[in-house]
Amino acid sequence: MLFLIAKRLLLIVVVLAGMSVITFGLTRIIPGDPARLLAGPEARAEQVEALRRQYGLDKPVVTQYVDYMGGLFHGDFGQSLTTRRSVAQDFAEFVPATLELTVAALLLIVFIGIPLGFLSARRPNGILDHLSRILTIAGMSMPVFWLGVLFQIVFFKWLGVLPSGGRLGIIESAPPQVTGLYTVDSLLAGDFGLFKSAVVHLVLPAFTLALASLATITRVSRATVIGVLRTDYVRTAYARGLSERQVMTRHVLKNAMIPTVTVLGMQIGILLGGNLIVEAVFSWPGIGLYAVNAIKNLDFAPIMGVMLISAVAYVTVNLIVDLVYLLLNPRITYAREPA
Repeated sequence: MLFLIAKRLLLIVVVLAGMSVITFGLTRIIPGDPARLLAGPEARAEQVEALRRQYGLDKPVVTQYVDYMGGLFHGDFGQSLTTRRSVAQDFAEFVPATLELTVAALLLIVFIGIPLGFLSARRPNGILDHLSRILTIAGMSMPVFWLGVLFQIVFFKWLGVLPSGGRLGIIESAPPQVTGLYTVDSLLAGDFGLFKSAVVHLVLPAFTLALASLATITRVSRATVIGVLRTDYVRTAYARGLSERQVMTRHVLKNAMIPTVTVLGMQIGILLGGNLIVEAVFSWPGIGLYAVNAIKNLDFAPIMGVMLISAVAYVTVNLIVDLVYLLLNPRITYAREPA
């Protein structure tokens, strides 16, 4: 296990180095002048040049990259041209919102998608199986941005039961910050009305973000359970007189969870990518919306920071998935094979 953790930590360094080179290069070849965008169309040439010198945009690209990486090793993600603050300060403000939305979507995937797949597999071609098949196909085929707008039209405009966006109502104030997660901080403050508002505002964006991954997990868990139910050791368990509940919990669940956990880990990358679209649609003030605004303004430092943070999150999740494998099946080993 220690070898696995050390290998993944080394992989994080390699991934960050590769992502930094690719992202830095792409941001520099995009047509446009961030200094001109920041100064405005009416700014004089000397004002634009002064901004370019202020933010180091007049230096050669290689020098800019070396300066950026030198600051990154000291925890400095650079300064945003748009907010005029350090990117680290912006992350401290925006990351909790994205984390709350992603965790909410992940909980929906785990506690709806996996049980629905297992229940569908127990009665193949039954009513529940057909309903889940229709829902999963619809969820996988609908674009995220279209689904978000559709939810807003139905549940906000027509039914008026859910808000169209934001983390809280217009007249509501954020709870005292402890974790930055409004649902958690409102509970810590004992404000259950604010907690209810935070949860209600989470419903539409979380379901929009989760639906495609939920559909994938449902179909994968269904197919895996059906495959396990057809194995010889499951037939032997039934022949020994074990009840269906005992067979499902002792023999089917653990073996079916390994492929499901694999796909679940892969969905984290999809959730991180979907955050940009969902946060833009629902005006959710997280790093997804922050990244969209940075892209529109050619704000290089936030774009770099968001990409690097996303890469670290994805590699970390894959490490967690590998550790879960060891819990589900102790026979799996990641030790180095002898020569």
